[in-house]
Formats: sequence, C-alpha cells, structure tokens
Amino acid sequence: MPAIPGARAAGGGDPDGLRAVAPAGACARAADGRRVVGRGWPAAVGAGTPRVPGVGAGTPRVPGVGAGTPRVPGVGWADGRHTAALARSLPRALRTVPFTLGYTLVLLGTGLYARLGDPGTVRDLLAGSSTDVFHLSQRPLLTLLVSALWAVGGITSPYLVAFPLVLGALERRLGGVRTAAVFLLGHVLATLLTEVPVALSVAAGQLPDSSLRRLDYGVSYGLIACAAALAGLLSPGRRWALLGGIALALAAGILVDFDPLTGWGHAFALLLGVVSWPYVRRNTRWRPRSRRNDGASADFAHSEQASGNT
Repeated sequence: MPAIPGARAAGGGDPDGLRAVAPAGACARAADGRRVVGRGWPAAVGAGTPRVPGVGAGTPRVPGVGAGTPRVPGVGWADGRHTAALARSLPRALRTVPFTLGYTLVLLGTGLYARLGDPGTVRDLLAGSSTDVFHLSQRPLLTLLVSALWAVGGITSPYLVAFPLVLGALERRLGGVRTAAVFLLGHVLATLLTEVPVALSVAAGQLPDSSLRRLDYGVSYGLIACAAALAGLLSPGRRWALLGGIALALAAGILVDFDPLTGWGHAFALLLGVVSWPYVRRNTRWRPRSRRNDGASADFAHSEQASGNT
C-alpha cells in the first residue's frame, strides 16, 4: 500500500516515508546502536557500537618499535664514566712505577736516535757500548751502564713493548729500588758469566784474539731476569705459563739469529731471575685482595698461598 506522506507524523512515525524504503539490516543496526552497553538509556541515533580505545585504529603502537633499537638507559653513560675513570687512574698508576716510566723514556729516546741519527755516529756509539772483553777490561762500570741504555732493534724493538709491561708489574710489587736491583742482577751477572769464559779461553789460546771484541749491548738480560722474578709472584699455573713463554721466545730467537754467547746469556738471566724468588717474595709490598672478606686470606699473596711460602 503506497505510503501517504505525513500519515504517521502524528504517531511519531516517518513523515517522509524513509523507513519504508530503508533496508531491514540497516534498521536493525540502528536499533542496536540506540543503547549503550550495560545501560538502559537510549544512545544517539547513528552512534553505533561504542568505540573501544585502540580498536580500529590499527595495531597499537609499542614504544620503541619502528624507532630503531630501543635505547637502554645508562649504557652509554656508564661507558663514558668508565673511560673517564680510567683516564683519571692512569696518571696515578704511572706515579707508582717511576723507575719503569723513566727507563722506558730513555729507551725510546735512544731508539729514536738510532733510527734518525747519523749512521756512522750510531755505529760508533753502539760499538763503544758493547759489553765485550775489551771494553769490560778498560772501563767495566761505564760499559755495563751504557750498554743498558739501548734496545736491540731500536724503536721497532719488541723489547720496548715487553719492557714497560714486565718491569711495571714487578715495580708495583717490589718498588723501584728492588726492581732496579733485580734488573742489574740479571744484566751484570749474565754479562760476566758469558764474557769471563771468553777471556779465559783467549788467554788459554782456545779462541782467537778477535773474540775479545764483539757487538753485545741491550736490555735483554735484565728484562729476562725481571720476567722470571715476576713469575715467582704469580700462581703456579700462571708462573709456569710465563716461564714457558719466555723459554719459547728465547728458542725462537736462537733459530732466527744464532749467537752462542747471547743464548747462554739469556739462559743465565732466566736462571738468575728464578734464583731471586725468595728475595722478591720476602720484599713484596703489593698483595692482591681476596674476594672473600676473611682477614687471614687478605694477608698473603695468591702465589704465597699456593706455594706455602710466608
């Protein structure tokens, strides 16, 4: 039956006849949307299902996703603080090893001069610094002193890398004077133990007179003695590992450049460093703290605990 315009206006109907032509599904959705969930009050026409925050607006945004790797609070700041603390502690650590620091600077200076100086002058200085029989018989103290001012190989010498590490570690435990004593023990005695037999052999006619003059200088004897002495302050595992590394390095040096006197000198220096173990253990001033807070273990060095020495 055709809809008469205005027929249901008085009853609250549809004066324009829109409901007669609207789809049934749309009317059902509109009727459902007139009530708010959980309430009996009518909602606004066309409001539909109430909007849940975050639903229909795409995937909820997770903080940090899509903005690159999330920044962990404090990581960069902690790294910067660690670097700053290391920079502040470095001058203080250098002040604890004055003998090693000064000696290393001297070796760097002579190494630079050997590289950049006049070749003829450098050759004459090295020959005059040689701890051979001839120079030792003329001026023994001066020869032993100046021969220890050079590193074999100059500025590129591997001794310049090992020297501050070994002597610095030993000086922190013994002090500068005792470290110098261990160095001189290896340097002087190892030199005499190799050169005196040469002098006796020449006097007996077993070696030619040319054996009285040879080029022999450097800090290797004293360095090896200090490294062996440092091994005596380590735990047994590290001790024998260090001694084994020294022995392998000396064996490799003999294969590269065979010199019987130098090889014997290095062996004597290693033995002298081992002989000094009672001295360095008795005069150790720096002892690592124990992880536990018991007073008994904090009074002894780790090496002394393992070996039983007091």
